[in-house]
Amino acid sequence: MSGGVDSSVAAAILRQQGHELVGFTMQLWNQRRRLGPRGEPQPSRCCSLDDVYDARSVAHDLVFPFYVLNLEDEFERGVVRPFVEDYLAGRTPIPCVSCNTKLKFARLVNMAREVGADHVATGHYARVEYNPESERYILKKGKDLSKDQSYFLFEMTQKQLARAMFPLGEMTKLEVREVARGLGLETAEKPESQEICFVPDGDYAQFVEDYARHEMGKPEDEAALAGGEIATTDGEVIGRHAGLHRYTVGQRRGIGIAAADPLYVVKIDVPRHQLVVGKRDELFGNALFATGVNWLSIEPPVAPINGGSKVRVEFDEPQAAITPGQAAVFYHDDVVLGGGWIE
Repeated sequence: MSGGVDSSVAAAILRQQGHELVGFTMQLWNQRRRLGPRGEPQPSRCCSLDDVYDARSVAHDLVFPFYVLNLEDEFERGVVRPFVEDYLAGRTPIPCVSCNTKLKFARLVNMAREVGADHVATGHYARVEYNPESERYILKKGKDLSKDQSYFLFEMTQKQLARAMFPLGEMTKLEVREVARGLGLETAEKPESQEICFVPDGDYAQFVEDYARHEMGKPEDEAALAGGEIATTDGEVIGRHAGLHRYTVGQRRGIGIAAADPLYVVKIDVPRHQLVVGKRDELFGNALFATGVNWLSIEPPVAPINGGSKVRVEFDEPQAAITPGQAAVFYHDDVVLGGGWIE
């Protein structure tokens, strides 16, 4: 229970269906961490007292026990530090995927077993079904495609899917709000947050700098934060950048170079510490390699893919801004077949 309207309504629906519930809110980030440029506490929307209070209030109103589970160490090791390391390595990470599958579901499935619970329910907009023919659980998109979150769950395991329940999978966001209002839940009108929870002001680059300097402090990390050359795809140096962690493939704004045609980030060349820019048509690619592939709703393909957990994906039409560190997720209609990480 995050303290938001989605997990609140998920709990309310399950309560109405007669399920016995135990509510958990995850304490993931210490609000007093002093990571700012001047050693001040780093602002965070994650695990605020208001969120914990809202989750506890919903549990009280719906009459089921509620606990706060401290996962700060696991969150930092498995989500925050890799997030920073990815940016320093020239990748653009998606920390919500790791948080959902490697932390939330992995930890809560074990916790469910300890408290004698059969399932783990969340407020994700996704669906899970059992396919008797393949004898596998399958992950599907949520009915509300504008809120679908199946993309962020592609790393789930069969063990986790077997325990997962997504009560909002067949609902739209408007319907969820209506249910919350009808039940008089305190979270009914609570606004959504789109940013990464531990970077609430959206300044990822500043967070990376502060964390690398305060928590990592290795010479190579400091070197990765330094500025360097901006070059065109044919090698001409046309300016200086302020640190590669400030850019992502496909970015147009913030490059700071005046040109006759708009310039885009085409490549982040970490070995050369160089930002490579080009025109829009230079952003397109015909294929990508993805690693760490997890086949979720189907058995791993028998035919050669690319060896091990690596696949080569070829597109029918060239695609723009193929970005290392992002996820490539494979669908068949609304079924998530699996996914991996763009290399």
